[in-house]
Amino acid sequence: MPATTTTTSTRDAWRTLSVVSLASVLTGLSGSAINVALPEIARHTGAGATAASWILLGYQLTTTVLMVVFGRLADLFGRRRMYLLGLATYTLAALLAGLAPNAWMIVFMRVLQAVGGAMLLTNSAALISDAFPRERLGEGMGVYVASFSIAGLIGPTLGGVLAESLGWRWVFWFNVPFGLLCLLWGVLVLPRPTPGEREGGLDGPGNVLVLATLGGLLLALSEFTRLGWDHPLVFGGLAAFLVGLPLFLVRESRAAHPVVDLGLFRERAFAFGTLASFLNAVARMGMVFLIALYFQAVRGDEPVQAGLKVLPLAIAAMIGSVSSGFLQRLTSARTLAVAGAATTTCGLVVMLCVMSSDTPYAAVAIGLVLIGLGSGVFLPSNTTAILDGLPSNRLGIVNAMRLMLQNTGNVVGTGLVLSIITAPLPAALHQSVFAGTLAQLSGGAVEQLVTGYRWALGCMAAISVLTVLSCLARRKAT
Repeated sequence: MPATTTTTSTRDAWRTLSVVSLASVLTGLSGSAINVALPEIARHTGAGATAASWILLGYQLTTTVLMVVFGRLADLFGRRRMYLLGLATYTLAALLAGLAPNAWMIVFMRVLQAVGGAMLLTNSAALISDAFPRERLGEGMGVYVASFSIAGLIGPTLGGVLAESLGWRWVFWFNVPFGLLCLLWGVLVLPRPTPGEREGGLDGPGNVLVLATLGGLLLALSEFTRLGWDHPLVFGGLAAFLVGLPLFLVRESRAAHPVVDLGLFRERAFAFGTLASFLNAVARMGMVFLIALYFQAVRGDEPVQAGLKVLPLAIAAMIGSVSSGFLQRLTSARTLAVAGAATTTCGLVVMLCVMSSDTPYAAVAIGLVLIGLGSGVFLPSNTTAILDGLPSNRLGIVNAMRLMLQNTGNVVGTGLVLSIITAPLPAALHQSVFAGTLAQLSGGAVEQLVTGYRWALGCMAAISVLTVLSCLARRKAT
């Protein structure tokens, strides 16, 4: 290939990466800011424990359910079009969320925002994999994942400052100018698809079954600890999953253009790689929220203080993400994924060992740094290992399958953490936990919450060990 052509191709790849990274910073900032500002939002909107938790869970559940659907639609209608539509939807929903009169309207707008977020997440890694040559893909993926770390670095402090200084509505409104800037830049630089690169065919019944089956499962997992297995909502979700799953498997095995390519899971490397994504998400999901809430509900800190104290995780994750791309020149992405998962496990064990109502901050920071470094190395390395070598017209759906399982892990992890940390407390005190005011009550309630934190961290550490085992099994399968 002539030097000028290579230079042009590389320039276009980095321009594509700039759009994807800016949008990733946007979504990451919003998520991490809400994690820290949630107690402030709950106080000012009068949100109960259910509404407060659904401000987080509603976004994650919706994004997860729509991943595969949008992955298939992107392969069919074009990733550029889907990505720009996602940016527009996300930005509009942020504007409307800031205008919401109550907590449940915020939940509704977060669901709409999640529709846009699903379009973005489904296509981000696929756009990068399409744009970068193989020898530079690790670098591109590392910078992409680092963009979430940058958001994690700024978001907690930003969320605390906005909530305290300008009011909780600005936790949503700051997205609007940023989103419009990303949308304009995307229109200008995202490459238009070349003719003939898209697959034909859309499996309508398969998409409906995905929504019903996965949505029912995630709804049941999110609500069973609060409502119980016999509640109609939980029972209905489980029934939708149990009835829908065999119907979905039969449909996909016969469809000409299936939503989910079940044959991919017969490849052990892909199966263990996506399993590792799921387990890693369950193990580490919610750490920013979990620790920010710890400093507010247990230690009595203000949101800005809590946001500053979780910065070591984001800084370490950013360093790990950027480094992973260059480290892939020295060793394989699969080896780095094992190392990253093991480091995350070590960090969770440290957090478990030091957790108390008066843990020295230095000890917490060490655990956060290890978790951040491990996650920063694992995510881009594991993504590269899964997507490497796939044809362009399959990147969207395969990346969507990876993200679906990863985001299912996020929902399961968040629901698990929220349920476990409040389990030792009386139900009447759960709202005080989410409002960050539990530290103002008796010491006995605080110690009960700390017990819940130990249970949650122990569970997360055990799941992280399974992530390491999955990564090792993937290496042996190739």
